[in-house]
Amino acid sequence: MFEPVKAGLGEFLQAFYGEVVPTTKPLQEFIERGFPYCMAWAPTRMVDKAEEMLAAYQRNDTHQGPTRPPSLPVVLVGVAKDWTPTERSFTTQISDPVDISFPDDPKQRYFRIRTVAGEIRAQLAFFASDEPTAKSLAAQFLLFLDSPSRRRFPARYPFAGLEHEYPAQIEAPDNPAMNVETGNKNLTILAVDVVLKVTVPMFMAPKVGEPNDGKGEPGTDDPAGYPLVQQIDESPREPRA
Repeated sequence: MFEPVKAGLGEFLQAFYGEVVPTTKPLQEFIERGFPYCMAWAPTRMVDKAEEMLAAYQRNDTHQGPTRPPSLPVVLVGVAKDWTPTERSFTTQISDPVDISFPDDPKQRYFRIRTVAGEIRAQLAFFASDEPTAKSLAAQFLLFLDSPSRRRFPARYPFAGLEHEYPAQIEAPDNPAMNVETGNKNLTILAVDVVLKVTVPMFMAPKVGEPNDGKGEPGTDDPAGYPLVQQIDESPREPRA
């Protein structure tokens, strides 16, 4: 249900990566390494287990060979497990199902939809072997967020053979990137907390055995729609006396 939001966030981060300026030598290597080897997902928000998450990433880093230096700098992204419904989202929830059709649907089916709107907390941790590199990465990310037009990204939900885009928005953080103490003099970690405001659609179609329009197969990726009208009895009736 929320995987499209995570995928959209990944595209957003790739756009940020494409604009990183190499202000230090490690950042030059960071740019040359390529996006898939510079950013990775962590199981959840990671401040309390930052070094543990970094060690797990480095163990799974297939780009790093025996002659390669440690994969720093790197950005790890964690998404919190909690969900906060809110009426303060930039769109409102639809709690009662409403009828919907899609102009691009060649079968012109009618479905129903509900939406949930709320907030998902996320965190980016910038790992570097030196303070200037970590600070530069964090500062450039916050600069990237400074543009309101960049804070929105699409989340794409497949349904009925079509792809439906719903916007997600990153709330600019009020607090600066915070230092994460590790006791390791050769490691600097700066963490930035963000909030994703999202609207997630829940598309509804007739289930197997329920009345439908016969334009698809219930329970598949090509579902039938809801019947538009009930059948009308057009047989003549005896006039009343």
